[in-house]
Amino acid sequence: MDDENFEVRAYPELWAGLNMDVARFDKSRQMLGDVYRKMFLAQPNRPRAMRYFDGVIAEIFGGRIEEMLAAKQEGRPVVGTFCVYVPEEIVVAAGGICVGLCGGSQGSIPDAEKTLPRNICPMVKSAYGFKAGRICPYFQTVDFVYGETTCDAKKKTWELLDRLVPTHVMEIPQMKGLRDKAMWLAEVQDFKARVEAVCRKRVTESDLAGAIRTINDKRRALQRLTALRAADPAPINGRDGLLIEQIAFYDEPVRFARRVNALCDELEERVRRGEGVTAGRAPRVMIAGTPMALPNWKVHNLVEAAGAVVVNEESCIGTRYFKDLIEEEVSGLDRQLEALTDRYMRIDCSCFTPNNERIEQVLAEYRSSNAQGIIHYSLQFCHTYNIEEIRIREACEQKGIPYLAIESDYSPEDVGQLQTRIEAFLEQIRG
Repeated sequence: MDDENFEVRAYPELWAGLNMDVARFDKSRQMLGDVYRKMFLAQPNRPRAMRYFDGVIAEIFGGRIEEMLAAKQEGRPVVGTFCVYVPEEIVVAAGGICVGLCGGSQGSIPDAEKTLPRNICPMVKSAYGFKAGRICPYFQTVDFVYGETTCDAKKKTWELLDRLVPTHVMEIPQMKGLRDKAMWLAEVQDFKARVEAVCRKRVTESDLAGAIRTINDKRRALQRLTALRAADPAPINGRDGLLIEQIAFYDEPVRFARRVNALCDELEERVRRGEGVTAGRAPRVMIAGTPMALPNWKVHNLVEAAGAVVVNEESCIGTRYFKDLIEEEVSGLDRQLEALTDRYMRIDCSCFTPNNERIEQVLAEYRSSNAQGIIHYSLQFCHTYNIEEIRIREACEQKGIPYLAIESDYSPEDVGQLQTRIEAFLEQIRG
């Protein structure tokens, strides 16, 4: 399919079989296609290997859903998650499919606000609204979902979501002491038992070893992509980098890793030739903060439309998801679970206190990405990130790093204001 004729394909019979609000969802599907053509396909000098990821978006509501339904017919359940803290390796080891369900769209929020308060995180409302409004084929496909307790809005919303779809909640530790690690190991063991019960399969040492390698390979591919984005000039736009990170939560992991590595092969050639994705030297921006769930591309689009390039995302969609691997050379199921637990305890979510690790990580990623400034992006009413932003700002001021803090939601109402602030910030970088 050429760029001009690109569309997010419709599967009305499939959606009707999933008990979706087909007419309403189809309007969203068409809007996504229009936005995608303008925001992604119109970019000049895109890598050829991005064609695969364009195809993923074209089939995101159809082809991938058919794959998951086929897996369910084979007795392999589909498990939806909302957080990078939920260990997907265990789902994969049991033969299931793990898919991210976080909401990044304004369109489902009115459905949520019929039940939920308005003054809570838009991501939580968007996710709940997708199920309440029957306007997400992924929500309609999953056998059950796993929530977690990274914030108050989430853990209370899961109580209501459980009325709509079976929802199991994992207790996330808020500190990283020995007692907290012991509690998290117990939660992981309970998670494994629940997944085994649903999958009707006992996870073996061999199963878990294979799943750890599979997900490590996916993370290694994303690490490779991030390292290549640090080249100056940048060989790929930040919009495409973010898109790939978002697709990581939907696509089949082995296939995804292979395609990301194929893209990286092409980017390595660009780096070798000194070929950048932009004409001339563009300001290099790192974005830190809250997740940007698909299709939340607002800030990246504003930054790059103003002539800059985004070179890194320090977030749960970005490096927080893939910066750490699980040790593979471990024998015995108990030791594997301990290694898995250790890896997930290295996640530096803002729910932790104290969270010095994240301050250090932001500064380290700023240096390694060769960025020239940091934009800290927080969703409205995300209290932990909004408050932790104070410490990030102080660290940047101390290091003399150009810095801009943004608090936003998914609506387009603040685009003009954000554009003005971002353009002024880029002028500061240009000097």
